[in-house]
Amino acid sequence: MHAYGLTEATRPALVCEWQAKWNQLPQEEQAKIKAQQGLSLLALADLDVKNLKTMASVPRDGQSVGEIVLRGSSIMKGYLKDQEGTQKAFKDGWLLTGDMGVIHPDGYLEIKDRSKDVIISGGENISSVEVEAVLYKHPKVLEVAVVAMPHEFYGETPCAFVALKHEKMEDMDEKAVESEMILYCRKNLPSFMAPKKVVFLKELPRTATGKIQKFQLRALAKTYSICSDKNFKSTQSQLVSHVKNKQSCPLHHQVLPMSRL
Repeated sequence: MHAYGLTEATRPALVCEWQAKWNQLPQEEQAKIKAQQGLSLLALADLDVKNLKTMASVPRDGQSVGEIVLRGSSIMKGYLKDQEGTQKAFKDGWLLTGDMGVIHPDGYLEIKDRSKDVIISGGENISSVEVEAVLYKHPKVLEVAVVAMPHEFYGETPCAFVALKHEKMEDMDEKAVESEMILYCRKNLPSFMAPKKVVFLKELPRTATGKIQKFQLRALAKTYSICSDKNFKSTQSQLVSHVKNKQSCPLHHQVLPMSRL
């Protein structure tokens, strides 16, 4: 059973309870269903996925992305002594969850990403979760997090932070493995979704509860850009120092094609 909820809703808002008929589906189809958050519970009066600019519901096609919004008696009235935060959390009576998702034709909802983690590249919305899912299938990848990095033409582009399974950082050809990862993504994703840069770390920064600290990785990614520089060279010690100390590090550059074709 897959459930979805948040503190502001006081209880689970969605549940994807496994149905016996799904046992006959191919494993790939079963995996897709298990990734869905499911249907709303009776305790929740209303749930939708909306375009926040128009507050119109997105089509139930499993493709159109919008923000998941909730309303009902189980939703909080507001944050204690935080009127500004409360105002930002609601729009037209709906609680804004900050989660981006789609609704499938059967009514099942699937989260695609956190709104703050969506990468906007040349007007295209890129789900960091979808890029991470592809990289996790690469045999060398132990863990990965994808965030936005600056791009002088597209505004933002994906940057992947990767911890490898077996490779030793000091022995591997970092540039060769980076190119391998980028080509792998280009074969399995639309080209504009493929990372333009891959940074290797021994481990990704995490909270005490094990959640990847993407805010640290976003800060680090901002120190990179895409342009021509034959002297580009990154070092693991610089990266680890930045993550641990949250200090700025020199701007690095990389020669990579800028075409989205």
